[in-house]
Amino acid sequence: MRDRNVREVLTPSSAGEGDGEAWLVSYLDVLTLLITLFVLLLAMAGNGLSVSGSQHGGESTRQVSSVAQSSAIAAAGGLGPMATGIQPRHDGLKPRFQGLEIEGVSVDEGAQGITLRIDDNLLFASGQADLISGADRLLSRLVVLIEEFDGDVSVEGHTDSIPIATVRFPSNWELSTARAISVLRYLANAGVEEARLRAIGYADTRPLESNATAEGRAANRRVELLLHQQPR
Repeated sequence: MRDRNVREVLTPSSAGEGDGEAWLVSYLDVLTLLITLFVLLLAMAGNGLSVSGSQHGGESTRQVSSVAQSSAIAAAGGLGPMATGIQPRHDGLKPRFQGLEIEGVSVDEGAQGITLRIDDNLLFASGQADLISGADRLLSRLVVLIEEFDGDVSVEGHTDSIPIATVRFPSNWELSTARAISVLRYLANAGVEEARLRAIGYADTRPLESNATAEGRAANRRVELLLHQQPR
């Protein structure tokens, strides 16, 4: 009996062994949470550290910001775009024309496609529908871009609200349509398939700005090339 009692005292029970190691698991859990919290705090403070470094010449602060951001990305690894809320963004077709940089020519992207908007004074004299000298150089640059598209091209003429009444152009309807046709003929002669082209005259029915000012009327006098199709 005495020998058995001695063995029970000297030998810990199996339940005691489990209780003795339980603190280690809890300690590791707490340590992991603290490390994660520290990384997140560094990531949130990253932008501020970067600005401070740029103002005071502190290279070390910029490095800390970079490390913090990298650590945050690593911590969120495997979670995909949903982890940061950042989703891929499609910039559409407009960036294709960013190198155009022609004064008086703007690019706009809408539901129907890409619109190349050309101020009328780059193409025509006042009240006329014949292309002026230099208009061919401008349109030849646009032909290169048009050829990258497979779909139809609408050539649309627009005027301001000032009436016109000449033998050739009794109203702005005739003027806007004739200007659209002049540009269409140039595009066709430059190699754009005629089956893709259409000419439309809108007169003053689709203004961009108010016709009450000279600036607004100048903005409304334009030719637009509407590209309906996605690029190749």
